[in-house]
Amino acid sequence: MKFTDGYWLKKKGVNIYNAAEVYDVKRDDNSVTVYCPPVKIMHRGQTLGGPLLTIRFSSPRENIIRVQAYHFTGGTQKEPQFELNAEAFPIDIAECDDEITISSGKLCAKIYKKDFNIKYIYDGRLLTSTGNRQLGYITAPDGVYMREQLALDIGEVVYGLGERFTPFVKNGQVVDIWNEDGGTASEQAYKNIPFYMTNKGYGVFVNDTGRVSYEIASEVVSRVQFSVSGEKLDYMLIGGDDLKGVLENYTALTGRPALPPAWSFGLWLSTSFTTDYDEKTVNSFIDGMTQRGIPLSVFHFDCFWMKEYEWCNFEWDERQFPDPAGMLARLKEKGLKICVWINPYIAQKSPLFEEGKQNGYLLKRQNGDVWQWDMWQPGMGLVDFTNPAACEWYCSKLQKLMDMGVDCFKTDFGERIPTDVVYFDGSDPIKMHNYYTYLYNKTVFELIKKNKGENNALVFARSATAGSQKFPVHWGGDCDSEYYSMAESLRGGLSLAMSGFGFWSHDISGFESTATPDLYKRWAAFGLLSTHSRLHGSGSYRVPWLFDEEAVEVVRHFTELKCSLMPYLYSMACITAQRGIPSMRSMVLEFPEDANCAWLDRQYMLGDSLLIAPIFRDDSTVDYYLPDGYWTNFISNKVVEGGRWQHEKHNYLSLPLMVRPNSIIPVGSNNQTTDYAYGDGLTLHVFELEDGKVAQTTVYDRNGSLILKATVLKDDGTVYMHFNGKVNGLSVLLRNVFTVTQADGAKIKATALGTELLIDDGLEDVTCVLG
Repeated sequence: MKFTDGYWLKKKGVNIYNAAEVYDVKRDDNSVTVYCPPVKIMHRGQTLGGPLLTIRFSSPRENIIRVQAYHFTGGTQKEPQFELNAEAFPIDIAECDDEITISSGKLCAKIYKKDFNIKYIYDGRLLTSTGNRQLGYITAPDGVYMREQLALDIGEVVYGLGERFTPFVKNGQVVDIWNEDGGTASEQAYKNIPFYMTNKGYGVFVNDTGRVSYEIASEVVSRVQFSVSGEKLDYMLIGGDDLKGVLENYTALTGRPALPPAWSFGLWLSTSFTTDYDEKTVNSFIDGMTQRGIPLSVFHFDCFWMKEYEWCNFEWDERQFPDPAGMLARLKEKGLKICVWINPYIAQKSPLFEEGKQNGYLLKRQNGDVWQWDMWQPGMGLVDFTNPAACEWYCSKLQKLMDMGVDCFKTDFGERIPTDVVYFDGSDPIKMHNYYTYLYNKTVFELIKKNKGENNALVFARSATAGSQKFPVHWGGDCDSEYYSMAESLRGGLSLAMSGFGFWSHDISGFESTATPDLYKRWAAFGLLSTHSRLHGSGSYRVPWLFDEEAVEVVRHFTELKCSLMPYLYSMACITAQRGIPSMRSMVLEFPEDANCAWLDRQYMLGDSLLIAPIFRDDSTVDYYLPDGYWTNFISNKVVEGGRWQHEKHNYLSLPLMVRPNSIIPVGSNNQTTDYAYGDGLTLHVFELEDGKVAQTTVYDRNGSLILKATVLKDDGTVYMHFNGKVNGLSVLLRNVFTVTQADGAKIKATALGTELLIDDGLEDVTCVLG
């Protein structure tokens, strides 16, 4: 939101009261509060009126400094609060005549008293600053606001703010944190997160569940401005040794992603949205996948598993599914997990509407009526998740489905939340608009976790706010079946990953319309090299044989590839759950020191070692950038020198799936499922060892327990390997190494990809000599 008319003038009717000086200071053990008038006080008579800004500095966790700025503090409106892992972290305070320094770990804030100014410094490095024309209170014709402006350095770029489909770098954009059902082709977003970080290595989290308005190098081109309506502003400056460290600290505060079950990484197949289907149709799809040798993990029933006009009644449409419990049992005999679609709305025609109305489980208007409208479902109401009884009621309907055999739920919607409502707990409806999705998905996720246990729960969610990363998985919403929409989906996913979310999916081949066979095959490769992979659409089925026979081969090829990569992918997922570093990463997150990576949004890292550049053109060509070193295409085994852009042409069974030099990729022995014993028949693929540098990897089992840590070092033609842990039938494949003259503790086997070393059982140390 802009308050100025250019740099010098204010908009008509706007008054801005910025902190001008520190007039007084109050200290305690864990905080410092400063009192700042909007003018420099020259005589006592100037103190006979306001405003006077109250600014409190504290630290909720190490390397995070919290700033709470107030005009009036007497508000009593109940507001939802993000569930933060906050504590009163002890801060060091140093004060002299001119300045106050507050330190939390390596991060400090230097507050200059005479001319109000704050400099944020991490380990001696200036991150950003604010001054006496930035932090302040504003009155405007439409209300009152609190505003901050933090400095941007030359060349500094901004990332995050949720799953945004606009350009990946946010400089120059105006962003409002306000969840909307806007598809993937507009500035609106399903997942708005009031957190950004920059390539200078810090993040900023605005601790406000309502609308936060950002001007990112837009109102003032050298600053990021954020403002909120009302009398207070609460933000946190988050430091870190690098961008990954910033995300670790941010997710330590707002919550780490839960570890999804191994089966969820396999291929999901949906009925699609508005298609006609019954049990016979479903079986034709599932059996068709089996007959064509395509491994399938999850079958998803979209909206019309329930009767039309009755979403949600949580009852199977008996016209199409006369024996739902028997059907689910039969599907489970085929080894499938089951997902069904839900949303938090209750249509008037649903038998549950009257029940919800009578018991006060639905959001109300000021006069006590149930809030209703006709958008999406005629006369629908919304479940009030601030009411514990309503949550219990909602879960009781889902529990019946879980008892029947449903494993997880697609928690659709949660964005179109009205503000002219009354909540059971009295919460401010403006502040609840974005936060509603958190309560909705938390309610469903915790029910699944109660039934399935730790590391076995997930939802498939569309909407989100800060902290929602704790309830994976999230998918990218309604995209078109076009190449440009495939690219915008990736931008959204990378932006979400820079906002603390660890796992992400999208509708393979697009949701709206129907893709060409060419696009379907390219999107299948991209989708099966994302953390989670789902074939889903709107008005047509998405099984591959309806596109062409080659599509069958492509889906089978990349599904089997993903299954074989599960020891690597699941280890990355475990790291995501432990540290909050996303499994799907932007290039700048993995290579912050490479300036060429700062703007890249058409390629990504899957974990720390695999680079993927989806093909977005119908001429089969792709342009992508490789950082320094010799990279290897995992599929073709071709080695390419990095530090430059590449232009390549690929058939449908290939794309740039490049392995970082000096990497170890654990590859499993099973390419038919994602849920298997990763330590049995494990092969460690070793790529482009660099003299004197240690390559290492970890392997976890399906319960998230570490089972192997491997390190490899090449020194003057000798390769030293150390294995800590126990796996069965371990081998090491030295990619593109075709001559090994000696191996102690292993048998040598020549392959087309390189030399394979069959490690003697139980050995911890193996040495080989290269020819």
